[in-house]
Amino acid sequence: MIEQPLKGKVAVVAGATRGAGRAIAVELGANGATVYCTGRSVRGNPSDLARPETIEETAELVTARGGRGIAVRVDLTVEEEVAELFRRVKEEQDGRLDILVNDIWGGEKLSAWGTPFWQSPLGDGLLMQRRAVHSHMITSYYGAPLMVSRGAGLIVEITDGFDYRYRGNLYYSLAKISVIHLAESMAAELKPHGVAAVSVTPGFLRSEEMLDHFGVKEENWRDAVEKEPHFVMSETPAFVARGVAALAADPDLMARTGGIFTSWGLSDEYGFKDADGNRPHWGRYAEEQGFYK
Repeated sequence: MIEQPLKGKVAVVAGATRGAGRAIAVELGANGATVYCTGRSVRGNPSDLARPETIEETAELVTARGGRGIAVRVDLTVEEEVAELFRRVKEEQDGRLDILVNDIWGGEKLSAWGTPFWQSPLGDGLLMQRRAVHSHMITSYYGAPLMVSRGAGLIVEITDGFDYRYRGNLYYSLAKISVIHLAESMAAELKPHGVAAVSVTPGFLRSEEMLDHFGVKEENWRDAVEKEPHFVMSETPAFVARGVAALAADPDLMARTGGIFTSWGLSDEYGFKDADGNRPHWGRYAEEQGFYK
């Protein structure tokens, strides 16, 4: 019998359409959780990113893995829609919310890499903050009270990187660093109420979009190493997802609140492997390559 340590838990994954968000929703489901899979892309009505993945597909994957997937179309930058989402969760789950994962991004087409911020479109930079930071604040604002009322819960901020260094683009750096501090700040205010908040980063993520970028599939992803040598240390979205699930099931969760965690560090600690059986360690690789000097 498959162990399901999150059986009976209720989760909301904000930004569950693809990538890490989809994988986290699926992994939480595999561990027994009921997962509300939210995002903008639904069948017949994709978001402005024009990707083929949908939240319905994610919900179906959650259910297929042993959980209960519920797809809810939400623009997570619109406060009224987010408020309605959590009103629905409260009503349908008798006030219960155990896990909130903030993985909203939507900035794929907004980063003017290699261009100084004063020469980049200001509107794009501000929209990135709205999608990748403000949305996280809105979901946490409406989700946290459900956890506080029960005296337990976990908010996870998915980011890129584990520190405050510059990430190659001012607007991108601001977005990714902001949610790290958001987790730390929420942890400080939520701790007296028994609710934890953490930030988690993957390494070089082998997402659907990244595979498309290199013109490969998961089955032949190593062919992309010829174009990008560092892709050799890439990881599937399942790797960081398993780290999030391990944190959510940790009985000593409150000892970790406010922490900044990495997929490879969580793998070292909890002993899980990636979906392909590997244990990529981006941190060690990056140090060897001199990325963190």
